[in-house]
Amino acid sequence: MNTEGLESLPASELHDRAVRYAVRHGDLGFLWNLLKVIPAAEASTGNERETAADLSRVSALLSDALAAGEGELGDALRPIYIEYLTKHPDA
Repeated sequence: MNTEGLESLPASELHDRAVRYAVRHGDLGFLWNLLKVIPAAEASTGNERETAADLSRVSALLSDALAAGEGELGDALRPIYIEYLTKHPDA
């Protein structure tokens, strides 16, 4: 799917496709990058408490990565998912 097609998808669909592909192909680099950008994405949604928790607990980051396709967080992470899925059109 091209970038334009990906742009039309909801954040939850982008998340599911990107994470499913990364897990299936053992792409730990993408998953690690996702974990690194989640705190900034949380901050961009105005959720400072979640940002602090994410920075202090790795388990929170892992949990967030698996559920980071919903709501404002999913929307904040849309560019990450689109960039990854554009590089992996078979996802």
